[in-house]
This record gives sequence, structure tokens and C-alpha cells, in this order.
Amino acid sequence: MSYTFIKHASELLTVKGHSEHPATKDAMNNLHIIEDGAVLIKDDQIVDVGSTEKLERQYADLLDHASVIDAKNKVVAPGLVDPHTHLVFAGSRENEYNLRLQGAKYMDIMAKGGGIHATTRSTRLASAEQLYAESRPRLDSFLKHGVTTVEAKSGYGMEWEVERRQMEVAHQLNADHPIDIVSTFMGAHVIPEEDKAHPDRFVDELIEEMIPRTAELGLAEFNDVFCERGVYTPEQSLRILEAGKKHGLVPKIHADEIEPYGGAEIAAEVDAVSADHLLKVSDRGLSMMAHKGVVGVLLPGTAFFLMTEAANGRKMIDAGVPVALSTDRNPGSSPSTSMPFMINLASLTMGMTPAEAIVGATINAAHAIKRADRIGSIEAGKKADLVIWDIPNHMQFTYLYGVNHTETVIKNGRVVVDKGVLV
Repeated sequence: MSYTFIKHASELLTVKGHSEHPATKDAMNNLHIIEDGAVLIKDDQIVDVGSTEKLERQYADLLDHASVIDAKNKVVAPGLVDPHTHLVFAGSRENEYNLRLQGAKYMDIMAKGGGIHATTRSTRLASAEQLYAESRPRLDSFLKHGVTTVEAKSGYGMEWEVERRQMEVAHQLNADHPIDIVSTFMGAHVIPEEDKAHPDRFVDELIEEMIPRTAELGLAEFNDVFCERGVYTPEQSLRILEAGKKHGLVPKIHADEIEPYGGAEIAAEVDAVSADHLLKVSDRGLSMMAHKGVVGVLLPGTAFFLMTEAANGRKMIDAGVPVALSTDRNPGSSPSTSMPFMINLASLTMGMTPAEAIVGATINAAHAIKRADRIGSIEAGKKADLVIWDIPNHMQFTYLYGVNHTETVIKNGRVVVDKGVLV
């Protein structure tokens, strides 16, 4: 049994009160800040939260045996949660980045065999050992940026053995790395090149073979589909998500990124936990998402990197949609592991306040992967996943943009990053 006591935080961002339902509207602006705050941790769990004076008085005898961290002039916050990543893959696509800088469009590159297809070719050739070796440094980078939980999608195989390999590597990384990894099956990322002439044949394979095997082997918790013109139609997407539900896989959906295509409406219809991207979402889709409590996961880095207009976070929050943020870490449209930068971009390009952006990267992001009962806020009984930022107040987080303010990361009650260095 071990105790850790964090004291004298200039601001302790508890983000409390939203473990049952995600924060919406005005609630997204309330970080429930405790000045001169303190947190008492026992092993891997938060025991108590309050002012330093209160906790020092209440636990005076116990603190004689605790490891003490002085957070004076620093902000203590929940560990950041990234609810949308394509973590496990092989290869890199900086050549396409150069093409886009010269005016090429993302979807046009993919239509010519680049994009997701290029990464699929690399990933299909990669062994499990290579995938692990390429993916683990990404997790290290996430951790150094204050991320303590990530979601990881498959989807660069689109044939069973490769999809399985991706998910198995994600499970192995979850066992080996401090970061918790939540697994999503996304065999429906694009239609494979070999099935372009017969897309419904591949949809049948997903439904009849890949989804049941994924569920039987316990390789994933969620089932995702890229609903977009030229990828999966709304009808195909609905079939795939409903099939996943029959096998216990919770629906998620890549929705309305390029044009309004009914993805948000499908998310509400199937009770998806989240609809992601939403750059071109319809008003009807937003209304349906708000009514059903579907989390809108916004990916500001993707719009930034693809040089397109960002999703309208302000409009979504005002409409009552619970908004979360993510890096969308992937090799083609968002090769970043910096959740702090996503928080910056949410304020600078999506109309979100600093408080809303932080809520979107913590408790609402936890809801987008069904983990809000254990992470995403600093409350008694939750996992001791915390970050100490080397800034005196949370407003500086977005004001000093493009900077990694992470000084210390505590995962499951243990310091895993100290002064920005992995321990």
C-alpha cells in the first residue's frame, strides 16, 4: 500500500460531476476548479480531493508516510483521453503531404491508390513485431503529451488476418505500456482495392465473417465505419453497425467529413457512442445526436493538416451535442500525438473556449469510449490518472499555443513522466 499526495496546485481542474452523462452546453464551461488544490492517492486510486489545507488537516498522520509532490504555481488536471486514433499501422505518407501542398486533394489521392490504400499495402506486409515496434513510440509520444488513455482502431488490413494482427498488437501494447488502449474494429475503413467492383461482397464478408470473429475473440469493444461518398454508403454503414451490435460491439462512425451524407443521423439511429469528424454535419443530424446523447468527437488536427475549414464546435455545443476532442493520429491526415495542440486548435479554429476544449479532451472524451465511470475527472474512487502542467492557470494552456506544458504524468497512481521525460 502506497500513498501519493499532490499539494498546492494553483488550479486543480476536477472536471467533476459528469461521470454518468457527458457535459453539454453551459456545463462544458465549468472545470470545477479548486485553488491551492490537493489530491490524495492510494495505490492506483484517488482517495480524496480538496484544498491543500483541508486535506493536510484531515490526513495529517497518513501524510507522514506519503510521497509528496508540490504543484505550486502549476495546474493539476485529469489525464487526457484520446478517443479516436489509428494507432497500429506500418509506413509513412509524407510524399502525399507534399502532393497536397501542391494542390492535390485527399480523396483524389486515395482514388488513385494512395491514402488509406497505401498504408494498407504497407500494413499487410508488416509482421506483428514490426507493427509493435512502429506503434510503441507513438504511445511514448502520447504519454509525454499528457495522454493516459487512447482508443485504437484497426482498418489498415481489410482482410481478416491483418485486421486481427492489428488488434492483437493493440492488445499487446495495452499490456506492455502505461497507457490504456481501448480497441475498435474498423474493417470498414475503405473498400479494398481488390473489391472496388463488388463493394457489397466485401460488406457481406465484414458482416458474416470479420465482425463475428472479432467479437468471439474479444479483440474489440467498438465497431466503426467510414460513412462517406465513395467509401461506405449510409445503407452499407447501417448494415455494418447493426451487425456489430448483434455481436455486442458498440457502434462508432466516421460521419459527414467531406459532405453532409447522413452519418450523424445514422449515429443517432443506432445509438452510437460517438460520431466523429462532423465537418459537414446537417442541422437535423446535430439535433438527433443531441437528443440521443451521441458524443461528437471533433478532430481539429485533421482539418488543420488537410487545410480545410474546421468543424463548428461552437454550433454543436450550443445545439446541445456533447463535444469531445481527438488527435485522429494516423499516417495520412493527422500525424500528430499532441492532444495539447488539439486543445489549442479547438479554441483557435472551432470556436470553443479553453474550458470547453479541456472538458472535450477529458471527461467527454472518456464518454466517447465508455470510460467516464473510471477516468476523465479527478474525483474520489476514480483511477489516479493525472497530469501536472507547468503553467499557473488553465487559460495559458491555449494562450501559449503549440507548446507541450506537460511536466508530470501520473498513470494508475505512478509517476510515468517526470519533467517531460519518460520514467
